[in-house]
Amino acid sequence: MGTNFSIPKTDKFSQDGENDHLRYGLSSMQGWRVSMEDAHAAHLDLDASTSFFGVYDGHGGKVVAKFCAKYLHQQVLTNEAYIAGDVVTSLQKAFFRMDDMMRGQRGWRELAVLGDKLNKFSGMVEGFIWSPRRNNGKDKCDDGWTFEEGPHSDFAGPTSGSTACVAVIRNDQLFVANAGDSRCVISRNGEAYNLSRDHKPDLDIEKERILKAGGFIHAGRVNGSLNLARAIGDMEFKQNKFLSAEKQIVTANPDINIVDRHDEDEFLVLACDGIWDCLSSQQLVDFVRQQLVLETKLSVICERVLDRCLAPSIAVGVGFDNMTMILVQFKRPSQSTALAQEQSSSNEQYACES
Repeated sequence: MGTNFSIPKTDKFSQDGENDHLRYGLSSMQGWRVSMEDAHAAHLDLDASTSFFGVYDGHGGKVVAKFCAKYLHQQVLTNEAYIAGDVVTSLQKAFFRMDDMMRGQRGWRELAVLGDKLNKFSGMVEGFIWSPRRNNGKDKCDDGWTFEEGPHSDFAGPTSGSTACVAVIRNDQLFVANAGDSRCVISRNGEAYNLSRDHKPDLDIEKERILKAGGFIHAGRVNGSLNLARAIGDMEFKQNKFLSAEKQIVTANPDINIVDRHDEDEFLVLACDGIWDCLSSQQLVDFVRQQLVLETKLSVICERVLDRCLAPSIAVGVGFDNMTMILVQFKRPSQSTALAQEQSSSNEQYACES
């Protein structure tokens, strides 16, 4: 549960981009919460044939969400499975890798910087108060992550956490990986299809794992505190040394959905639960389709969704949370061809003028 302002903070961070195959817009807003704990990632050209989008909804602080936004897509890209063409395995390993990277002195220092954690006496960012000794690459992993020695070498990782819902668009396939209750939805001829599942503790598959790992569920929350069954971070729920990462009380193990793209696919939405608490998947798809008739800038459509979901007062039951939404529109083949022709025409005109 977050703490609320008496007046919402409605300033938004918005962004747009496009390439030959798709275009996107995104927007995020702090809203009624006293801090912004959402983060996002949007990389049109992760490589020559791949785009990456992700939303991360932090809880207990912003650092894990920001860490994922900074590093998760890099881990996907550099994983040997991805290089071999196995996107599914690279996504799964990247989710688990986030937990590993946040441990120890290096993890503590990275989180301290991302969380703007200042020492109240020196004014320095904690983690730079000491100069941890590097191992000169001796403990350097295959992905380039160098471990460090220092006073926090035994740091077990953050007690705060984050959801992670990411979409990898590669050629004619879509890969969606999710841990938590952020959600990915595709509009196919106006019909909303969920490409992810909200990982709540009362789901049978989640409940079974939680109980087997020694946890319990009270009032819909894991051990009476966390209302998610899967998340990155939340290390207090991942301390059973006799169980694999997939079998811990709370796991970062993502559900991964593979979808073949169709001509009827219109757009994709990734959003944190601040949106889904207020609108169903179909309601959001209907609203976006209506707005696409009136507005061409996708980030503006995202902003309008955020404004629609924002609670008008503290007396309303929903609409208080941080909100982040990414809208990805697939270009029709004709659109891509037209853009290519336009660019070719411009190049020819430039050549003639030269």
